[in-house]
Amino acid sequence: MKKILLTGALGQIGSELTMKLREVYGTDNVIATDIRESDSEVVKGGPFEILDVTDAQKMHDLTKKHDADTIIHLAALLSATAEKKPLLAWNINMGGLVNALETARELGCQFFTPSSIGAFGPSTPKDATPQDTIQRPTTMYGVNKVSGELLSDYYYSRFGVDTRGLRFPGLISYVTQPGGGTTDYAVEIYYEAVKKAAYTSYIGEGTYMDMMYMPDALNAVIDLMEADPAKLKHRNSFNVTAMSIAPETITEEIRKHIPEFELSYDVDPVRQGIAESWPNAIDASAASEEWGFKAEYDLAKMTKDMLDKVK
Repeated sequence: MKKILLTGALGQIGSELTMKLREVYGTDNVIATDIRESDSEVVKGGPFEILDVTDAQKMHDLTKKHDADTIIHLAALLSATAEKKPLLAWNINMGGLVNALETARELGCQFFTPSSIGAFGPSTPKDATPQDTIQRPTTMYGVNKVSGELLSDYYYSRFGVDTRGLRFPGLISYVTQPGGGTTDYAVEIYYEAVKKAAYTSYIGEGTYMDMMYMPDALNAVIDLMEADPAKLKHRNSFNVTAMSIAPETITEEIRKHIPEFELSYDVDPVRQGIAESWPNAIDASAASEEWGFKAEYDLAKMTKDMLDKVK
């Protein structure tokens, strides 16, 4: 990667990945795009363009204008939002992805887009979920993610586009507020712990899901994109994770710092249903073997850092 164009740069991943990439590759070599502007450092601190990812011609023109050799396509509606607006999710998530892949094909760009544990479904093995396993999701978001994995594989095998991707778990960050994902509770709980020493979880007790602290996620993107392509067998759907946690396990760690913290439950049936269709814990050994993936943060280390930063 030498010159990178990001879509969805103001989202949860994009707002932090943009800044990380500018540190590594140089401010002028990372062009952030989104459908809206903001007063954030992403917009003010480097190249920024307005882009609706459903506009194929503008995506092509901006990539060519900036002579980008890499496209990192992040723009998408997340799981809970996608269930409320499934047709909009299909149009944005799949339409935008096809436009980005076509631009990469036409201009010879390296390509990254994230998949998700949402690509799994109720019939997927729940524990030590393999890299290669049955994927029959029951949500529009999951259908989008499986389709995206297959499309990226197709563009690699059919057109030779250097496509790569990660199946992200829930991502936890203190920089950007949650944006409509099923795992957002794992971000909200830290903010509420600092503000009120109490949190009401919309995810039920004992519901385990994979999570990762954002610094590990950012490093994983860069490490995968810089990896030797000859060593990559899977390319577009690497399982990555750092921890498998439930609301009560986060609570136990928070109480080591805020002893009076109280957790209660008011379960949202939609998001709970989505969570129960996902694995409890996935196997990330393929990522470790093929390009050296290793998470730095476990639950204890992440909790301490999150509380320090939120305060």
